[in-house]
Amino acid sequence: MRNTAKGRYIPKNPEKFVGQHDPVYRSSWEHTFMLFCDNNPAIEQWASEAVKIPYRDPLTGKNTVYVPDFLIVYSDKNQKRHAEMIEIKPNNQAVKESVGKNPHNQAAYVKNMAKWEAASAWCKARGIQFRVVSERDIFHNGSKKR
Repeated sequence: MRNTAKGRYIPKNPEKFVGQHDPVYRSSWEHTFMLFCDNNPAIEQWASEAVKIPYRDPLTGKNTVYVPDFLIVYSDKNQKRHAEMIEIKPNNQAVKESVGKNPHNQAAYVKNMAKWEAASAWCKARGIQFRVVSERDIFHNGSKKR
C-alpha cells in the first residue's frame, strides 16, 4: 500500500504551532496527526520536522541526520506538562514482527532502528520522551489491541 498524500498544512490554531516553517505532511497519517495536534486542547505546542539529530546510517556507514516528524508539548489529566518527539511510521517498518521478507521493509527497519536509537539518546539527554506512532496508534478506533 502506497501512502502518497502530500501538502502544506495551515494550522487553525497558529498560536500552538511553534515550528520555524509551515508544516508539510508527506502522508495522510502525518496529516491526521497534524489535525490531532492542532485541535487537541491538551496539546499546548507542536512543531513539524523541527529537530536534526546526527546518526550513523548502518546501510552506508556514513554519518547523516535524522529529522523526526513532530515535537509536541502537552498537559496530562493532572496538568503535568510533557514533551515528546514523535515519528510516524508504518508498522511494517517499525515492528520487527511485521517487517516480513520484503527487502525494502527490512532495510527500512534496520535504518529506522539506528535513527531511533540516536533519537532516544538525544531525547533522554533533554528530558523528552521519544515515541514511534504507527497506523495502529492513529486509527485504533477506541481499541488498543496489538
